[in-house]
Amino acid sequence: MSNMPRKPIAIEKNMRFVDRVLLLSLPVGSIFVILVAAGILPAWIAVSSYAACVVFNIIFLFPLTYELQQLKRYITGMSHGSEIDDQELVLEEQDSQEIINAVNAMHKFWSEKNDVLEAQTISDTAVLDTLPDPLMMIDENGVISGANLAARTLFGKNIREKSIDKIISSNNFIEAINRILRDDSESESLIFYISKPVDKKLYAHIKKLPYISQGNAIAVISIYDLTKAMKIEKMQSDFVANASHELRTPLAVISGFIETLQTSAKNDPQAQDKFLGIMKEQAEYMSALIENLLSLSKIELMQDNLPDTQVNIVKIVNEVAQGLFLKAQEHETEIHVLIEDDIPEITADAQQIKQVVQNLTDNAIKYGTPHNDIVIKIGLIDSIPSAPNLKIQEGKAVSISVTNKGPKISDDKLARLTERFYRMQEHKDKNIKGTGLGLSIAKQIIVRHRGNLTVKSNAYNGTTFTIYLPQHLQQ
Repeated sequence: MSNMPRKPIAIEKNMRFVDRVLLLSLPVGSIFVILVAAGILPAWIAVSSYAACVVFNIIFLFPLTYELQQLKRYITGMSHGSEIDDQELVLEEQDSQEIINAVNAMHKFWSEKNDVLEAQTISDTAVLDTLPDPLMMIDENGVISGANLAARTLFGKNIREKSIDKIISSNNFIEAINRILRDDSESESLIFYISKPVDKKLYAHIKKLPYISQGNAIAVISIYDLTKAMKIEKMQSDFVANASHELRTPLAVISGFIETLQTSAKNDPQAQDKFLGIMKEQAEYMSALIENLLSLSKIELMQDNLPDTQVNIVKIVNEVAQGLFLKAQEHETEIHVLIEDDIPEITADAQQIKQVVQNLTDNAIKYGTPHNDIVIKIGLIDSIPSAPNLKIQEGKAVSISVTNKGPKISDDKLARLTERFYRMQEHKDKNIKGTGLGLSIAKQIIVRHRGNLTVKSNAYNGTTFTIYLPQHLQQ
């Protein structure tokens, strides 16, 4: 029982208690009037009896009216969401108590149903928001009645309650929507282009919902972004074209010299030695090119698999420096390794990191000026510099910079250094061998490690390649 003081027992005006008492007493009053008029009953007795009848009706109707008033207040309050304690009700009639129990049971039933429905709605919304592709629902007027997170991200946060033709301006798309709205079609599929918010090629599937599941929505629109797939397709096409071109040249050279050796140089030992030397160089170039192509493909396949082993960066850099010692001597230069104190181990793929450091150091030897030393520095930084279109791991990182003294590289060429098959014309003129894939491979390895690569070049300090690798990798 509640300790709250009860309201005083009273009948509200809107319960029409007086009207009910008078209405119930009217038949008896009419009888008394007839009896007095006929002289059968004295007037005073008739009045006294009628008054007694009215009092009886008041006593009889009061508890019923009062309980009806409480039932009305309780049910009305419940319908408005008010919290009313049924223990505060004063109910004497068994029927009234049973009505309250039935109302409470019904309220509990529908509250549980509502909780389940609300939880399901929240769950469904959360599931739709996790979908990577935009999803929208429209009503019979073409107004967006629902949109998942991907759709709101692509077309704007406030797209709900807006007409679909205000969001997507493609004529072909709007015509397909109209066919659905006119019941001319049950489903439509099409490819279209949009320019806002950015240029994109999209594929849309529009499906009319069954009547039983319509509610406010009559159709659902699924949209798939084909822009990225097109870029990948073009990149693969360019890659195959470039690879074919790069392989065709040495093959043509080898084929030409073979024909020469079989004909005009068949009996010329001096020409044979010269041509065989050139053929060997071209074969070695093709072998390196194929090896780099395979390496690049392997790295791309592993792009989404983060390394999980601990690697000693200092050990790797020292091994690279020792391995390239003789090549550096041939180019009349030396490799110096400068290491800060307390360089930690990092989460990485040791073989790939060694490949990057070796590639950068080998380039520094090949493209650097003789008699100028190469410096490799290893340090610890608080965070990796940001870069557009790169997913970079937060937290502390290790930096490895490789510096050589050579001609300044212009900014426009710096921006292209990691392009596949790109080689500077100066290096081609100097007949410096290379496939143009080394820095592309290095970049892909660093991307896999959630790191970054920067290049700085000037006439005074030379060119410095710096790779940044996070100390810890997390999914």
